[in-house]
Amino acid sequence: MQQSQIVEDKVVKAVKDFACSINSGSKVVADMSSLIDATSQLPLTSFDYWERIIRSEFSLALRELEPPKWKFWSKPKELLTWLDLISWDGYKREKALRTLSGAAPNAFFFSLAVRRLNDWVPQVREAARDTLTELAKATAPDFVVEALLTALSNWNSWGRIEDADKKILLQIISQKDIANSMRSRLISSSAGPMPSLFSQLGRTNILDDYLPEIANLAVQPAVRAKAYRSLLERRIAWIGGRKWKWTDIRYCEGRMTPIVSERKLDTKVPILELLKCSAEDRSSVVRRVSAEVLIRDLEGVGVYAKVLAEKFALDQSSAVSERGRFALNQLQELERDNSS
Repeated sequence: MQQSQIVEDKVVKAVKDFACSINSGSKVVADMSSLIDATSQLPLTSFDYWERIIRSEFSLALRELEPPKWKFWSKPKELLTWLDLISWDGYKREKALRTLSGAAPNAFFFSLAVRRLNDWVPQVREAARDTLTELAKATAPDFVVEALLTALSNWNSWGRIEDADKKILLQIISQKDIANSMRSRLISSSAGPMPSLFSQLGRTNILDDYLPEIANLAVQPAVRAKAYRSLLERRIAWIGGRKWKWTDIRYCEGRMTPIVSERKLDTKVPILELLKCSAEDRSSVVRRVSAEVLIRDLEGVGVYAKVLAEKFALDQSSAVSERGRFALNQLQELERDNSS
């Protein structure tokens, strides 16, 4: 049996056990231990799939365990649970958000709450906006960070999330312990959507004072490159959404194009110092950014521009060396213009 099937079977069994504990009538609080254990092992990247599985299995289990109508007197009082966040019933989802208190038991359940910002019922989205901040404060920071890493990387594909909803998530990220954990993940993670996360975090100023550290120490070259580009260009950019653009309206052809937003940076690190550091980076992705910025600001760099251009021209990466040779040609033209 494949590992994925073993995990799914474990989740289904945990959901059924949880449903049994709700209907047992012997507990005031349902037993979530096996469900927490099972969902803690689930990847947050396949959330749509797991929501469908868990919602269907939970709904089916409750129906099967429901007592006959003639025994209505023995039916235990209905309890709202964390799984009601994905109920088929929008009223239940809203009530669950407004009723459940305390910490989310793991990152999976906190993600369930976060995803309600993209719910198809407006009242549920409003309830999520009203309650997520307090829920995040009560939940373990590691769970919050793990859930937000996934949410921020995917929210541009959420069709119903609004700017007000995004502000709520950014306010949560701006909390000191969450912000510190986010920066640590950006620097230390060797895989995952860290470059897109970096861009989205640029909406706030939580990274501003740490950009030099991220540029020097981040494990992923793409993250270092984005940090250097932001410092060198004195601005940080992100994709704020997507809009439809017609390519040929006669044939109703078009595509979704990104909407790029940006924010100015106030950094005191000299451009030349940044160029020197990025030119020595071990990744050609970063060195290429350095070469591109050099080309745009040859006169501003001054006499050291030729040294950098010659260095880039000899780079082992063709993408970097091409830009180095182009910079040298531009410098020669500038010299001829100045001498004439």
